[in-house]
Amino acid sequence: MLPLALRFISGKYQGGEFPLPPQGEIVIGRSSELDMVLVEDMVSRRHARITVEDGDVFLEDLGSTNGSFVNGEKITKTQLAEGDRILIGTSIIKVIASEGSASVAEAKEQLEEAAASRRPSSSSTMTGSISEVALPDLLQLFAASKKTGILKITTDGGVGSIYLEDGMVKFAVVNGDESVDPEKSFYRILHWETGTFDLMPAKDREFPVTIQASVEALLMEGMRQLDEIRRLGDALPPLESEIRLQFPLETPLRDASPEELDVIQLALNHDKLVDVLNHAEKSDIETAEVIVGLVEKGYITAR
Repeated sequence: MLPLALRFISGKYQGGEFPLPPQGEIVIGRSSELDMVLVEDMVSRRHARITVEDGDVFLEDLGSTNGSFVNGEKITKTQLAEGDRILIGTSIIKVIASEGSASVAEAKEQLEEAAASRRPSSSSTMTGSISEVALPDLLQLFAASKKTGILKITTDGGVGSIYLEDGMVKFAVVNGDESVDPEKSFYRILHWETGTFDLMPAKDREFPVTIQASVEALLMEGMRQLDEIRRLGDALPPLESEIRLQFPLETPLRDASPEELDVIQLALNHDKLVDVLNHAEKSDIETAEVIVGLVEKGYITAR
């Protein structure tokens, strides 16, 4: 089995790697005399310890102020495996297999170089890539560590913001459009797979409506909707598609169900599929299923 290493996928030391020794222990903390030094306020002087024993790797929290988390759960001591994600301070660290090896001094130097190469930000407290740490995993980590702030996700297709309070999701918005139901916005953001994230400081503001569901419930529903969207496949037009009522109609309107008539009305009032979804009373997946049926029956076209 290949030796393991710790890869920093977010935070001040993003991009750095710390190979683990074949045997022994690594003490993590803010104090400069330790093996792995993470210089940030949320890390205690002696925060955690990693022990390697006969190929098994364990992480133990040393009574830190802000705790240590593995895969979204606060731990006292736990065994680590390849693929696990650790949260210490503002650093998300992935356990990876590594063909390389380095002394503790060399590994410390690699982390210092990673920190020096990153451009400091006066606003973001944590940054990373959602291709490295998926949004569901990230939100579980934030829920467990009771993070407060604005999780900003930037992709080629837009910008989403998820407002967190003590780890709970309070509000979500895509491209600044707060007229859209915040749960709809949250589920759309949750389905993004590429882009970057920044955890920004919280803002004191009032929301038009707040999300009441727990993070666990939101993630379960989000995954269910994603499975249903994938099931529709290419039958569902892209969100930016233009929606038009077919003319002349081949199928009489009297044959349409009340749900279909509601969506036909929305298609008359709005040009794009995303706007139809935004103004529909039902969830995106429920409306999407009706739209696919309307296209198949020849009521509407999308291009």
